[in-house]
Amino acid sequence: MASRKRLTRGERNAEWIESFCCIPEGKLVGQRVKLTKHQRKWIKRIYDSPTRVFILSMARKNAKTALSAFIVLLHLCGPEARPNSQLYSAAQSRDQAAILFELAAKVVRMSPDLSQYVNIRDTAKELLCGDLGTFYKALSADAATKFGLSPTLIIHDELGQVIGPRSQLYEALETASAAQENPLSIIISTQAPTDADLLSLLIDDALTGADPRNKVELCTAPLDLDPFSEEAIRAANPHFDDFMNKDEVLRQASDAKRLPSREPAFRNLILNQRVEARSPFVSRSIWQTNGDQPDSLEGKPVYGGLDLSSVNDLTALVLVSDEGDVESTFWLPEEGLAEKSRNDRVPYDQWARDGYLQTCPGRAIEYEFIAHYLRDLFDRYDVRILNFDRYNMRFLRPWLERVGFSEEELDRFKEFGQGFVSMSPALRELETRLLGHKLRHGNQPVLTMCAANAVAVTDPAGGRKFTKSKATGRIDGMVALAMAVAAVSESVPESSDDDFFYAIRNPIIA
Repeated sequence: MASRKRLTRGERNAEWIESFCCIPEGKLVGQRVKLTKHQRKWIKRIYDSPTRVFILSMARKNAKTALSAFIVLLHLCGPEARPNSQLYSAAQSRDQAAILFELAAKVVRMSPDLSQYVNIRDTAKELLCGDLGTFYKALSADAATKFGLSPTLIIHDELGQVIGPRSQLYEALETASAAQENPLSIIISTQAPTDADLLSLLIDDALTGADPRNKVELCTAPLDLDPFSEEAIRAANPHFDDFMNKDEVLRQASDAKRLPSREPAFRNLILNQRVEARSPFVSRSIWQTNGDQPDSLEGKPVYGGLDLSSVNDLTALVLVSDEGDVESTFWLPEEGLAEKSRNDRVPYDQWARDGYLQTCPGRAIEYEFIAHYLRDLFDRYDVRILNFDRYNMRFLRPWLERVGFSEEELDRFKEFGQGFVSMSPALRELETRLLGHKLRHGNQPVLTMCAANAVAVTDPAGGRKFTKSKATGRIDGMVALAMAVAAVSESVPESSDDDFFYAIRNPIIA
């Protein structure tokens, strides 16, 4: 009699799930689990070669949390269990944490075999296997930070909900696993909205292949596909034919196509794209199409926008050439930078180390420091116009005079209002250049963060301006970019017939 083929570790784990686990809810509730080909592939990727971190990102309603529950039980009482080991799942809210626990508890209750060995503590969101001494608990970010733990398995559920590059709960659990010989972290989540969020940083790092033990399965609709097509939906939903209500998903696509306000959420949750659920001034895809590296500005006429901060906020200087090359500089006070990174939930400290952000000595923006930088800038570049927000210029001008700016050079500094009258034509010009792929900003990360945050409001006459009240983070770089682009357009001769007819068609400029 022929001997049975020896199973790999991943195949063994898949067979155990199908042998002992039942479907916890839905139309097939109570039936034995039959893993899909995708689920089997993911389990083999996790267990058939060394894995420290496994990231699985796909759209909603693809049974992500159910798969997480099966993996928890693998390590609690299955073939991956190690005596006296600690297992944790982490979610951003109590409700989300409860979902994974409740699914795992339902699987245990439905299985005569598992229920003999696993005790369920509903109020504490805990599962225990007394024979092995293994222990699982669901944690949420609104609980106290968990130090003193030593997990062998961590499942980060919906980590894409973390805004910004850091999470105390994530860091506490990941650092706590250092005492284990072969810890395993599994991240199962829909994508985060922006490139600067924690999950995006982890995905992008794993995709580089720098550490082969960090693996990623990213199911997302390519940005060049028609977002409302079934092809795009299938790319982000590997279980479109298995678990999903196709008619409902296609109805949501139709709604998003008719109603632009629904498109961002549809792209993020159904297509698993990095898209804010609100509508920013410029979409991520359009911004990226302008992300080529700029040429040097030396020897070219350049035009700028300067958004001066008050005391300790972000100060932004953006320069643009006639050809669309963009050079941006940002400043923050050196002291308290780490604290500001935590408060704003963006990596200012890392950007400063990488040279994308300049720091001023002390705890406040020193205008003397900015003035010396501008002096060097005017010496190196042919700066024709530098638009600025008039509010803080009264503090900077005396320092400009002290560092040697002549009256002729000071005349190149132009006041630029932040209301609808000034900003509306500037935003129109900026939008035209972005849509025409006529800028090259090099994906400078601080400027890209500002672009993702920038939201425009409209007045009854149809004019637009940026607003900080509806932004989720800093937008200073985009304000400076709009002023710089406006400065470029100011350099166009005003006496042409085209300008005359343009003013008639666009009376807000006149």
